[in-house]
Amino acid sequence: PPPPPPFPRWQHSYLTMSYYQRRERSRSRERDMPGGGMAPPPMNNLPSFAPLAGMGNSAQEKINRELFVGNTPPGTTEMLLLHFLNAAVRRVKLVQPHETPILNCRVNSKFAFVELTSADVANKVLNINGIPFLGAVLKVSRPSKYVGPHTPAKSWQELTGQALPSGAVLDAEQEKISRELFVGNTTPEMSEGMLVEFLGNAMEQVGLNIMAGNPINACRVSGKFAFIELRTPQEAANALNLNNIPFMGAQLRVGRPSKWTGPTDHHGNWEDILAKYMSGELQLGGAAPPPPVAPPPTTLATRVVELKNMLTDEDLVNEEEYNDILEDTREECGQFGQLISLHIPKKGEAGATKIYLEYGSNEDAAKAIAGLEGRTFDGRQVMAAYFDEAKFAKKEF
Repeated sequence: PPPPPPFPRWQHSYLTMSYYQRRERSRSRERDMPGGGMAPPPMNNLPSFAPLAGMGNSAQEKINRELFVGNTPPGTTEMLLLHFLNAAVRRVKLVQPHETPILNCRVNSKFAFVELTSADVANKVLNINGIPFLGAVLKVSRPSKYVGPHTPAKSWQELTGQALPSGAVLDAEQEKISRELFVGNTTPEMSEGMLVEFLGNAMEQVGLNIMAGNPINACRVSGKFAFIELRTPQEAANALNLNNIPFMGAQLRVGRPSKWTGPTDHHGNWEDILAKYMSGELQLGGAAPPPPVAPPPTTLATRVVELKNMLTDEDLVNEEEYNDILEDTREECGQFGQLISLHIPKKGEAGATKIYLEYGSNEDAAKAIAGLEGRTFDGRQVMAAYFDEAKFAKKEF
């Protein structure tokens, strides 16, 4: 299988998929063996029998167990999507806490197919349509080859009471339009790469991006205008503040494309946004600036980080799963620096559902907080903060 995704995508998962893949492979082998996993009896001198009617999985039965997952964002891997969806389905109690309803996942560039344990389970999983994932909203539906009866289903928002993220839509095409912007007044000398680099750097300079890295995924140049595609709808709305930015002797016009049918955006021009940034009064679209990813300067820095709002008591029940959480969290969190120790209190213990990370220096702890604070995990926003070293040593959680 491909390697686990890099840590920035870990906001949706505290586990790599190795544990689930091993478990499902083991279960699959047991199902295929006569006697539910016992060694098959000798077959010498035994007559052969034709298979009984109805046995085996027909092609249509497999289609009935499959679901289409559209609008998958760039960077989606099979392991990441498989674990995320399994955890989400268990969280909203569509299946039992110990069940793993999704067995396989096939990811393409902008969509995926998942295989469920049964057609009935597939009917239940239809109810997570609209679940947020890596800044996108997934569209979960039957594949085009499905010919069975229509199954009424809710959406993730109806199931959880969570509002659809601002600017997000369930339709993949509309979601793409919400991430596109028109750039007018370009000149023949401006290449796609130049526009991506210049506009992306400008957004990062004044804090119009909501995560690290260039927020512009793609650019199409056509004569005197171009179209840019942003990572998220929110960053597309923020990028409207680049209107009238000077570049190579021209003032670029940045606005919504003609296909945009959403609400009117309230934003400033580049002159306004730059002036507010320089004065420390930056306001995006009349809203407060995005929260800083680093801890407030008034916080006493330590070498210990406390993570909240990531785990539930159900995550800590199974000993084998607990050990996998411990192992994979140690591997992932070690990417921020020297991770000396890791403690995850078990169910019933003080500090249960929290995670404690002890690093070799305050700087490494600060990197972990900056990388984790505000991330979304399983529909919950992760809280990361420094924790008192003396209390950690005494296990006073």
